[in-house]
Amino acid sequence: MTSVKNPADEAEARAVQDELRTLVVLDEPGPAPGRGLVAGVDVAYDDGRDLVAAAAVVLDAATLEVVEEATAVGRVSFPYVPGLLAFRELPTVLAALEALNAVPDLVVCDGYGLAHPRRFGLACHLGVVTGLPTIGVAKNPFTFTHRDPAPGRGESEPLCAADGTEVGRALRTRAGVKPVFVSVGHRVSLDTACAHTLALTPRYRLPETTRRADHLCRTALKEATGG
Repeated sequence: MTSVKNPADEAEARAVQDELRTLVVLDEPGPAPGRGLVAGVDVAYDDGRDLVAAAAVVLDAATLEVVEEATAVGRVSFPYVPGLLAFRELPTVLAALEALNAVPDLVVCDGYGLAHPRRFGLACHLGVVTGLPTIGVAKNPFTFTHRDPAPGRGESEPLCAADGTEVGRALRTRAGVKPVFVSVGHRVSLDTACAHTLALTPRYRLPETTRRADHLCRTALKEATGG
């Protein structure tokens, strides 16, 4: 893993994004769904104490059983600025990933990759600094538009920027349930990202990686704050 640059202000953060965005790899298919190890990462905040807790949960991609998990708690080092959330989350997320013994074949972020106003969401940022294949699976479409997918599981529609560029897909993981929003992070194609998302959602709308990491980071934050 490469070191994370800690920008002093918004202008410097955007400059870092501009620099690292050129390193995103978009021409690799990525690891095959249902094989190897897949990790989920997520964070929880205590704004009153300026604390952030991150969790990394590694699953066996074939069985979705937990192989390993790790957490990290740190200070929030960057203010809340839409489009720059990675700078708040990434240092602690990396600490949780580095605490793992297992090296995942894929990392799933609860958020965005290319489906980001600057085409460089957390999944892209994390992928570039770790070198790992990454995807983003978000609960909401951020600033992008899409048609409603057909109601069946696996149906999808392009997630489009204002100029019509496809930056991700609205993907139906449960029949008749609101879709999730999948985008490429690094070293994975969009087709593969969607296939992984479906493989990770056998029962619920959100990937098992996200569900388990969400629970774990919230637990870690409670333990850190005595809540």
